[in-house]
Amino acid sequence: MSSSVAPSDSDTVVNERTALLDAGHQGQKKANPLPKFQIAILLLALLVEPIASQSIYPYINQLVSELDITGGDERKVGYYAGLIESIFFATQALTIMQWSRTSDRVGRKPVLLLGIFGLSLSMICFGLSRTLSGLIVSRCITGALNGNIGVMKSMMGELTDSTNMAQGFALMPIAFSFGATIGPMIGGALEHPQRHFPNVFPGAFWSQFPYFLPSGIAAAFSVICFLTILFFLKETLPRQRTEEKSMSALDGEALNVPQNAVGDSPVSIRSLFVPSVLIPVANYGCIATFEMAMFALQPLFYSTPIELGGLGFDPSTIGLWMGMFGIVNGVLQTIIFAPLVNRFGAKTVFQFCAGMFIPIITLFPITNIVARQYGINWLVWFLLTCSLLLGVFMDMSFGCILMFITAAAPNKRSLGATNGLAQMTASIVRAITPATATSIFAYSIQHKLMGGHAVYVVLITASIFALRITTKLPGSPGKGA
Repeated sequence: MSSSVAPSDSDTVVNERTALLDAGHQGQKKANPLPKFQIAILLLALLVEPIASQSIYPYINQLVSELDITGGDERKVGYYAGLIESIFFATQALTIMQWSRTSDRVGRKPVLLLGIFGLSLSMICFGLSRTLSGLIVSRCITGALNGNIGVMKSMMGELTDSTNMAQGFALMPIAFSFGATIGPMIGGALEHPQRHFPNVFPGAFWSQFPYFLPSGIAAAFSVICFLTILFFLKETLPRQRTEEKSMSALDGEALNVPQNAVGDSPVSIRSLFVPSVLIPVANYGCIATFEMAMFALQPLFYSTPIELGGLGFDPSTIGLWMGMFGIVNGVLQTIIFAPLVNRFGAKTVFQFCAGMFIPIITLFPITNIVARQYGINWLVWFLLTCSLLLGVFMDMSFGCILMFITAAAPNKRSLGATNGLAQMTASIVRAITPATATSIFAYSIQHKLMGGHAVYVVLITASIFALRITTKLPGSPGKGA
């Protein structure tokens, strides 16, 4: 997802961010050629992450129902689905700093390999799990061993220089969106293979473990990626690294510190707790909350029967529709994000895109009301398409806020610590939000609060208050508030 992508360094923070927004503008320097093969391997590793993590979304609610975790009460599915989705981010928040620091000592490649191995192991465990505790443990393995996002950003920074860094980092959201497209499609199309493809999967194993095939496919992708990295990816961290370099990657984000910046001293974590840093970080936490609430509610809303407040889609339909978001998001972000920021400014675009959460959530109950009155017709699909497009705009807010976070760093050697604080904040809210949003959804339906739509009123009200924080941002990245 775009929220995990941020450049590492620049001659000046603002100029480098401007270069990221407009890859065609590289200043006066001619861009050096990218190490295409090494970057391709790195993008393969990034591709595997959303394939594995998002392949469960189309069927997670059905899985919870079939395991009889809820005692047959469909209204309680949201409680447990949210818990399973949240536990990954909870364990990630506890370990992401440690993995990033470890990669600075032992190298990027070993940490990356361990993360990919953990991803493969967790997906196999998930596919073989038949209890709630088994599902939770498998997601904990994924989160605890997953420091890959920070490490991959570090490697991209070390594989590029100031002349081609923007080109390299621009490839990362495209790869993530492609993986976010494939993952839900795999999950939706391959669950219950014995039911959908009885001649190909006739054995009792597939009846006992109907979700092993999509999990196994995701694990197979991870194994291929593991072997490719093991044999072909070169270590980017020098064996003898200068003190300036080693101090620059507190959260796994590499900085190419120029010689004239050696005088800048890294600041303590405590000194980052000032308004100039905390305001962008707080905004980052807000949009991470919006994003996770939307992604947690979508599959639950799609799978819940129409009479209970959802749309009653099957997992294959959910997978295809959620996969469409990855395609549209990747294409539109590539085409319109830079022109929008160049014309209207980062703050204006950020406020507009963050505000898209309100109409997105408003469309949920409207779509259900239409489905109750007329069934799943063209108007329902039109409303879902509107929601998808609004979601793309909301996702653009991440690119904007990363500019403010980078510009807020006290100096270049403190950029890693600043991004680390932001990343940890995002992981914490992503751990809390899915369980909270889906629990409120389930509680609203169970107790018929506002006709089962109380969850949307709560989220819209909370978002209105949260959006007030956006006004505290400076006029543009690098300027005082």
